[in-house]
Amino acid sequence: MTGFDHRLPAYRARLACNFPQIEPILADCLRDAEARLSQQGLADYLDGASLVCMIGRGVEPVLIYLQEMPRIAERLGEDSLELVSRSVWRLSRTPNGGAIPVFMQSIAGVTARLGSYELFERTIDLLMDFARRTSSSIHGNQSATLPSPSLPLLLERLPQLLGELSLTGLRHWIDNGLKHFLAHPERQKDYFSLQSADSRAVLQRERHGTLLADHERPLELYFRALWQDSDLFIPYSSAFDQLRKPTPYYDALGIRLPDAYDDRAGVSGRDRYRALLAHIAAHRRWSGSIVADNYSPFQRLAIDLFEDCRVEHLALQQYPGLRPLWLALHPQPVEDACDPQQHSCIRHRLALFSRAVLDPDHGYRNPDLLDFVARFHALMAQPGHNTEDVAALAVAYIARTRRQSDLSAQVFFTDTEVDYRDDNRHLWRYIEAGDEEESFAEPPRRRAEEPERLPPRHYPEWDYQGKHYRPDWVSLYEGLHPSADAAFIDRLLARHAGLAKRLHQLLERLKPQFAVRQRYQEDGSELDLDLAIRALTDLRAGSQPDPRINMSHRTDGRDIAVTLLLDLSESLKETPEGCSQSILELSQAAVALLGWAIEALGDEFAIGGFSSNSRHEVRYLHIKGFSEPWGAAVKARLAAMQAGWSTRMGAALRHAGHGLARRTAEKKLLLILSDGEPADIDESDPQRLIEDARKAVQELSAAGVYSYCINLDPCADDYVGTIFGRHYSVIDCVERLPERLPQLFMSLTR
Repeated sequence: MTGFDHRLPAYRARLACNFPQIEPILADCLRDAEARLSQQGLADYLDGASLVCMIGRGVEPVLIYLQEMPRIAERLGEDSLELVSRSVWRLSRTPNGGAIPVFMQSIAGVTARLGSYELFERTIDLLMDFARRTSSSIHGNQSATLPSPSLPLLLERLPQLLGELSLTGLRHWIDNGLKHFLAHPERQKDYFSLQSADSRAVLQRERHGTLLADHERPLELYFRALWQDSDLFIPYSSAFDQLRKPTPYYDALGIRLPDAYDDRAGVSGRDRYRALLAHIAAHRRWSGSIVADNYSPFQRLAIDLFEDCRVEHLALQQYPGLRPLWLALHPQPVEDACDPQQHSCIRHRLALFSRAVLDPDHGYRNPDLLDFVARFHALMAQPGHNTEDVAALAVAYIARTRRQSDLSAQVFFTDTEVDYRDDNRHLWRYIEAGDEEESFAEPPRRRAEEPERLPPRHYPEWDYQGKHYRPDWVSLYEGLHPSADAAFIDRLLARHAGLAKRLHQLLERLKPQFAVRQRYQEDGSELDLDLAIRALTDLRAGSQPDPRINMSHRTDGRDIAVTLLLDLSESLKETPEGCSQSILELSQAAVALLGWAIEALGDEFAIGGFSSNSRHEVRYLHIKGFSEPWGAAVKARLAAMQAGWSTRMGAALRHAGHGLARRTAEKKLLLILSDGEPADIDESDPQRLIEDARKAVQELSAAGVYSYCINLDPCADDYVGTIFGRHYSVIDCVERLPERLPQLFMSLTR
């Protein structure tokens, strides 16, 4: 038997589905999934298939899921496994459950046209919104029991529509049909089945533009042939984010490009892609990185633009034919268009400089502008110039031309956006301490209830209704937790001595057993005979012997970093019925046992707590840092834990995950202990903070951080499942928390 044959029974046991029709294909599907997916992805794949099986819509959706999802997950990312299964489950809970087979049949064709998880997620959201609106509109209320008449028709034609339209165009086409035929079921069916003249006319109108999906292969060859560069092209759509218009960029995951480009200024959509890729290739070849903390926002804006000009100048030395293309797409600002008495003109001045550098016939007359254009070209003539050189020139330009009105909120934007350029996020690096909590200095005298805090960090928040981020929406203040009597924690541990003894037996089985020898030790557990003989020989020969003749051993085999994030909201003060201790005291005991257990295992470990008082004040308190040993100082902070305020979870997840993602461990686990759903005093829609927390978990997953929630609310399954998917446990009996928390950790990291 092969290794796969040995694993097959375990896979089959995890798949909770008893349709006999799946048995003939199951082994082949699992073999394909095992080749394409990670271990976690394979587990999600089987869980997703089980969920699709439980909806009661026959075997066909399950067969499609088993056969198609490994390839889709390989193409778009393993998060798509949960997205599809959750979407099928959502449809099954509505009057539109009958459309599930058609939905599953269309998935392969849809994902073939969409090159990224982001576009797939937005398409699913668009379909769910369509199903909701077309159901409720016909029957007059949200509790209607009849399905949407046009959803199956739309699903059947969706791959064809995405072959002709960008996601923006598809959204406009759907909105037009709903606007005119929402209350007319028969005409609605004609429209969304492409049978009506109106439908075809709007489709033709929205077909303008060049789709990235149709030209991806020629563009990849262009990128590789001219620039000797290659990377994954990841499309995005601008139709769903009106407040913050997305811009192209590149990072370690690939190059983000618009999913469609219209012809503009006599330049075809395909040539616009070429102009953008040429600019990005120039950055990837010649740009360095500089520390952002050293510069003001205005200076960073200028450095971005000056570096754009520098890499384009270098590219033009190699490919002069790029100049007409870039000139056609570059705005041509009028020199005196911005009035400093009414507007902030900083963007206008920078756009003038950029145009003047690119266009020798610019015709501008401003002496400062002409001086710096000449200085720029002089710098380009010098060999070995780099990003830091042009940054110094950019800062000097800002200093020479600054005006008091630059601080005005009325910023002049006309003819200042160069849309074939990326957002330059690759230029900037930020000074971050290895452990954020180590940058705190406790003052000699401080009130216990007022921990020292750094200036706020600002985090975005997801608006699930508008389908966009609210930028810099939440202000998070972090500080070192105040201290109390460490002996309190020792007494708690003594009270749970029996449990600690049982945990110790489990720990012995989890401890790494791979011994690594460390030689050349002055103090060690045993004598290194080879080195001892060599030292004795040196001594008898009259040479100075090496005193490092001992050796010791350390164990290896676990490479895990863990952050325990504690919800410190007001509800922790409550004492559950029948309990002799409050939730806060039980949490302290559980965390103390967990800290002791993780210290015994030798894993990297940090503890933080959070609470919130509106979006303007989210508190994040460090209780233990990764490099800090489990000792009296940590126990003293744990003993001082207090509950108060609310639970704005998304910002705390992002902040804790930010520090955890930078660890070098192979596995990174964010363990969240909470007793309620996300809520805050300034938020009336409870679903908003739940959806934001779900988005934060997805962001962490993309960064390689695995999130798991332990919730103490017996009614938590609805909202905690929305946030964490299947990665959660609910502890109904709170008194068992000190026992269950360490056990859960051990099972997650076994």
